[in-house]
Amino acid sequence: MEHALAALCGVFFTVSIYMLLSRSLIRMLLGITILGNGVNLMIFTVGRLTREVPPIVPDGLVQPATDIANPLPQALILTAIVIGFALFSFLLVLTYRAYEELDADNTDTMRLAEPENPPSPPLSY
Repeated sequence: MEHALAALCGVFFTVSIYMLLSRSLIRMLLGITILGNGVNLMIFTVGRLTREVPPIVPDGLVQPATDIANPLPQALILTAIVIGFALFSFLLVLTYRAYEELDADNTDTMRLAEPENPPSPPLSY
């Protein structure tokens, strides 16, 4: 099962890099979201997939008697999901405002701050 999830992580990373290299802001936004999901899946896969008992140590024992699930990757992923949703919401509003102001979704047509014929830099001082 870990091999299939590792391959799925690779697919997520590949798709996200492809979408991040696009010129469309919406594709970039979706690429960032898919990248975050790929990282979450990678953390979950690295934390070992086991269907064992919950991570509770019985009374009187210092360590569990059998293998237990690792709670740390699960806690990290839950935190990363919340942070990823907040980042997605912020970037969605930022993209919407940029589209309203510049009336463009393509990053090549959003270059208002760069002049078309920039002056040459000074060759000496």
